[in-house]
Amino acid sequence: MTETFLGMPATAPPGVGHLRGDEPFPVAARRALGDAQLRRNVGHATSTIRARSAAVIGEVPDWPQLRAAARAIKTDTMARLPELLEQLEAAVGRAGGTVHWAADAVEANRIVTDLVRAAGADRVMKVKSMATQEIGLNEALEAAGIEPVETDLAELIVQLGDDRPSHILVPAIHRNRAEIREIFLRTMPGVDPALTDEPAALAAAARRHLRETFLSTRVAVSGANFAVAETGTLAVVESEGNGRMCLTLPETLITVMGIEKVVPTWRDLEVFLQLLPRASTGERMNPYTSMWTGVTPGDGPQAFHLVLLDNGRSAVLADPVGREALHCIRCSACLNVCPVYERTGGHAYGSVYPGPIGAVLSPQLTGVADNASLPYASSLCGACYDACPVMIDIPSILVHLRGQAPHPRGEAAAMAAAAYTMDHPALYAAAQRGAKLSRLAGPRGRGLPPPLSGWTASRDLPEPPPQTFRQWWADR
Repeated sequence: MTETFLGMPATAPPGVGHLRGDEPFPVAARRALGDAQLRRNVGHATSTIRARSAAVIGEVPDWPQLRAAARAIKTDTMARLPELLEQLEAAVGRAGGTVHWAADAVEANRIVTDLVRAAGADRVMKVKSMATQEIGLNEALEAAGIEPVETDLAELIVQLGDDRPSHILVPAIHRNRAEIREIFLRTMPGVDPALTDEPAALAAAARRHLRETFLSTRVAVSGANFAVAETGTLAVVESEGNGRMCLTLPETLITVMGIEKVVPTWRDLEVFLQLLPRASTGERMNPYTSMWTGVTPGDGPQAFHLVLLDNGRSAVLADPVGREALHCIRCSACLNVCPVYERTGGHAYGSVYPGPIGAVLSPQLTGVADNASLPYASSLCGACYDACPVMIDIPSILVHLRGQAPHPRGEAAAMAAAAYTMDHPALYAAAQRGAKLSRLAGPRGRGLPPPLSGWTASRDLPEPPPQTFRQWWADR
């Protein structure tokens, strides 16, 4: 029996999963900015989703009230998370399922691998799941001699292309149709050499490829969009039907779910199922909404296992400001409006969670020092907060995390000197007068020498005003 307790503020372990990048964001972003095709692909996709989403959101007269209700539900859930998770565990158990508690990615991967082995399987089919991407489950299964098969079309593209997801909702958003066709021709067994890059033809090729997997694989692994503590019900929303196949055909179903995905009651789903599809895919409702409660004899999987994953979430919960990031319902609305994400794509963030929500969630899951550049991957324009269906104040969390990030000694010394100057009126007045000398640095400060040029490399140095406020006041 595992001694795992909610509230252990341990961060996600290094060396496993996909929460840490190999290089800081500025380095990766600079390289991404030089990829014109990537910028075209991401820009076209995000602008299309934005337009569709805005249209269907505009149809809902009580959208602000729905957002406020979702925020209230999430706030209440985080305040009662231990109680609700225990309620969920009991409800799942009564319905014939088994709940496993995983403190981190290592433990979650071990649990899933052991369950697949116990089922006597050497292959699993997977429903699109951010949690399993987070913990590196595919790599863990492959190391154990178990073949994972992604059944979501975008995830399949990423898997066949030996690639990484770059978007929460559309993992292959950085690929265009011609690139997808090339991946299918190169890696998909039995594909028609005359395959075109028409979406219908690509989808049909993927469907033929996956049909045998659906009918012959005895174990499936899924994530969950929501779990209802009251009833023990799990919910997955998707657009292709692959999730429905994975959730109904296999003998064993294993669901890996972050502990923050729980909601208190069945009625609470009413709010989120109105918000999620409109904010994410620009649809009034998802084409496939699958819900299951435990095991039903003779119908669907006959063994159900729910793995409740912490992996740093308790550390996030321990921060009164940062815990708001756990409200996220993975709709990706913040990514689709972010000017930084639109120009760099998702890989620059180094984490499976890219964009604005990744910039606040990943550093908290790993410890800010391990992702110190991500809180700065934002212009603080506030578009993410306006778009978020659960009203996460991402800009405020970004500023909060910037305060926790390690700073160079030179920067700390400069800030200390600035604080001392501002605390002494005579020095402050002299500094204001001296600010006019900044004109010598040239337009926008481009003439500053190192190390000061590091600041102006990505920012414009403001032009000093003709006179200081003190001078203006004295003149009047």
